[in-house]
Amino acid sequence: MSEQQTPSANAAAAQQARRSDPLAIIVRFQSLIGLVLVVIGGVIFSPRRHGAILFLAPDNIANIIRAVSETGIIAIGMTFVIITAGIDLSVGAVLGLSSVVTATMMVSGGFGLLTTLLAVLLMGTAFGLVQGVISSRFRLEPFIVTLAGLQAARGLALVVSDNQYINISYGDGPGLAPPIFAVLGERLFDNVVPVATIVFIVFAGIATVVLNTTRFGRYVFAVGGNDRAARISGVPVSAIKISVYAITGFASALAGIVHAGQFNFGSANDGAGYELTAIAAVVIGGTSLFGGSGSMVGTVAGTIMLGALANILQLNNITPAMQLLATAAIIVLAAMLQSLVRRREGLGR
Repeated sequence: MSEQQTPSANAAAAQQARRSDPLAIIVRFQSLIGLVLVVIGGVIFSPRRHGAILFLAPDNIANIIRAVSETGIIAIGMTFVIITAGIDLSVGAVLGLSSVVTATMMVSGGFGLLTTLLAVLLMGTAFGLVQGVISSRFRLEPFIVTLAGLQAARGLALVVSDNQYINISYGDGPGLAPPIFAVLGERLFDNVVPVATIVFIVFAGIATVVLNTTRFGRYVFAVGGNDRAARISGVPVSAIKISVYAITGFASALAGIVHAGQFNFGSANDGAGYELTAIAAVVIGGTSLFGGSGSMVGTVAGTIMLGALANILQLNNITPAMQLLATAAIIVLAAMLQSLVRRREGLGR
């Protein structure tokens, strides 16, 4: 009996140590801390116009959230995967494929809005599901499987689009998309809040509830913490791992639909590099690349922080190269903090 109690006692002691460790506390709230610091920096360094701080202008804030909505949606799905100690590199390409299929179905195929949305979301979910099955059943590294998935999705998008932009025009005749689809590019509440932002926030809210209050969410954390122990405890490890990739596929398809609605076209090359931005937002948000810990709130904060940082640099006419360097430095710092905490807890590298 005492041997069975020892691991539990050790786990409780480790958890208590994490709660009282200042470095662990910083890592836990690093995205919120980082977001506050970026906002403060934005206020200090923002250009002024007629005495007003441009960074805090309602239109500018709306532009920041709109700009990160697509990568934010993907990052929400990516959070599930990374908590299980996985990775998905195909999400940007699936976004491009989804935008192409969305435009093609409505413009060339003459399909209605509901049919198109359901088909694209099912396609994205199935794409992620297949990747999860291949990785889990054949015990292949997710990095390799999803890298192949990236190439496959991009290739399919090129075939469907014939490597051409598919423009979306609205109307009731042949070759025209349903006018209601254009709402994704509009703003509500006195033309301030982008519809894409609302989609991002609603999706993040649903994901937060699923991760924090459901059995599935508990299983996701258990698999990421120790999949062997989770399996012994009766957790369907393979099913959970497959499911999280289906979720990222769904999220990528949803982001592709939003992308097509915002910009009124679909392109096979859309979404390039989005996977890296999404991963950065998740890591900056405090989700451990080693698995077992993370939060949707942190991911949302990390996403907005990256958007706010890019915005303040743009307002000050800083080159895109410097923006990339600043983002890279933040990612490295976040990863270093995670590594330091693990070493202090005796969990190794």
